[in-house]
Amino acid sequence: MPHKIAFVASDVPSAQTARAALVARFGTTPEPQADVIVALGGDGFMLHTLHRTQALDTPVYGMNRGTVGFLMNDYNETDLPERLARAEEEVINPLAMRAEANDGTLHEALAINEVSLLRAGPQAAKLRISIDGRLRLEELICDGALVSTPAGSTAYNYSAHGPILPIGSDVLALTAVAAFRPRRWRGALLPKTACVRFDVIEPDKRPVMADADSRWVESVTWVEIRSRTDISHRILFDPGHGLEERLLREQFT
Repeated sequence: MPHKIAFVASDVPSAQTARAALVARFGTTPEPQADVIVALGGDGFMLHTLHRTQALDTPVYGMNRGTVGFLMNDYNETDLPERLARAEEEVINPLAMRAEANDGTLHEALAINEVSLLRAGPQAAKLRISIDGRLRLEELICDGALVSTPAGSTAYNYSAHGPILPIGSDVLALTAVAAFRPRRWRGALLPKTACVRFDVIEPDKRPVMADADSRWVESVTWVEIRSRTDISHRILFDPGHGLEERLLREQFT
């Protein structure tokens, strides 16, 4: 039986043109009734689509109309039903961020890739790091720090010299961004069950912002991050081109 497909696209002209061609060829179905959602755009749009459709529990198949497209498949409209029928599914869990701003307000957000803290002023940030309620690093002077999922480990985490994590591994990467003290501290590998807490030292003098997949909070005083294993995102890939293969390929280029 053919898939009932919902086509969605970013605002990029190439993505909008691709959607129009695919809808003309295959038709489209409202997302709540669809068997699969086909997202046309780049990785940012893929993350947006996964967050937006989280409650539907519908797999998302991305086709690249952006730049890197790490979470996307190659674009080709001719054999789409056959590709969807053969596609392999990866299931990933997001991170939950809970942050307090310096005005006392609490903010919550989910992140599929990473939660990052970044200095928001001219001076380096000072962070205190606790894991599961136990103080692990009294003071990290840095441009920032982040906690990454395996799916996000090749994104900002990798640019900050963090490790690439295999999909399905029950670990998170805690990575420093331009650490000044301790000079050689690059971060740690943490169990997926860990609760990571950052406390901002001197938040008025050294303001820090927190970001969860481009949803940011200014001037935070503390941030807690944990994995939400009760939430699953389903992503479809062409055979032999899933996240495991992409992670391996990234390390040999």
